[in-house]
Amino acid sequence: MDLQITKVEEHDRKPIPPSDTQLGFGRHFSDHMFQFNFDTENGWHNARITPYGPLTLEPSAMCLHYAQQVFEGLKAYRGPDGGIRLFRYKDNLKRMQRSAARLCMPAFNEDDVADSLKQLVLIDRHWIPETEGCTLYIRPNYIATDPFLGVRPSQGYLFYIIAGPVGAYYPEGFNPVGIMVNDTYCRAVIGGVGEAKTGGNYGSSLLGQVEAKAKGFSQVLWLDANEHKYVEEVGTMNIFFMIGDEIVTSPLTGSILPGITRDSSIQLLRDWGYTVNERLLAVDDLVIAAEKGELKEIFGTGTAAIISPVGHLSYKEKRHVVGDGRTGHLSQKLFDHLMDIQYGKVEDPHNWIERIDL
Repeated sequence: MDLQITKVEEHDRKPIPPSDTQLGFGRHFSDHMFQFNFDTENGWHNARITPYGPLTLEPSAMCLHYAQQVFEGLKAYRGPDGGIRLFRYKDNLKRMQRSAARLCMPAFNEDDVADSLKQLVLIDRHWIPETEGCTLYIRPNYIATDPFLGVRPSQGYLFYIIAGPVGAYYPEGFNPVGIMVNDTYCRAVIGGVGEAKTGGNYGSSLLGQVEAKAKGFSQVLWLDANEHKYVEEVGTMNIFFMIGDEIVTSPLTGSILPGITRDSSIQLLRDWGYTVNERLLAVDDLVIAAEKGELKEIFGTGTAAIISPVGHLSYKEKRHVVGDGRTGHLSQKLFDHLMDIQYGKVEDPHNWIERIDL
């Protein structure tokens, strides 16, 4: 692939925000972006890294009308040795490819995109925070661009990548959050696009999230769409429950996202000898376990927060404390170990990390 690179002049570079508790998440963006176009006549073409700036789209662009769009989220880490590392980024691109196929979007060359992604990170390497716990968040996005009003797959597309420094996803940081079970709305159904990382899944979750926040909860715990009986995932994370000595997480039935941090956590937990079962868990059984004191921990997993411990959950207006309401031992162990792998501090037996500045 012929990648054209146009760099921002040094005097036009944006100021880089300090890496501290005020950094937040998703507010700041680096100086450059990657773009790549597709049409049926030329295939994939015009790969370029340019200064970060507005996109030019027709008001009739199909992504704006028919939701033909998929995206990903991953991070670049600056280790204590100064090295720049990516965590399982090839798995992100494979998942994006599967999401695109579900939305009838053309396949892309994963190696070409991976090379361009690494080039973008290295060009904007000075944006990668040096403070541990702060990273460079990378957002690949893939949208339909045909100027056409009609329900069919687009024939033209834009693939682009932006990046920016981030801190903790939740204002609570790594402190336990509260979640509210929603048994009114549904996020996704089996056979739909729940397993694709597409914006529509998140749009359908917003009302439940707003209602939960109004009641003082950080996130919604979604139930299955058919019976509103079985727990599935949290709005921005997969979810795990430690009940007695068993760790339970929802199976990948087609309505939830196959999370990369979810998969990493399952592998680590099994490495450590824990019993992890991917099985259906009824919310009523979850509540009974909490009332009996058998629910030891709940934690979410996702790229943004990595591990997010849950201190309490609410179901049908009744609040249930998880464990003692504080961060559990297992949540802390997973968070620390995943962070150590991502920053290159410990051995990486699964070859999840690639150092890209060599």
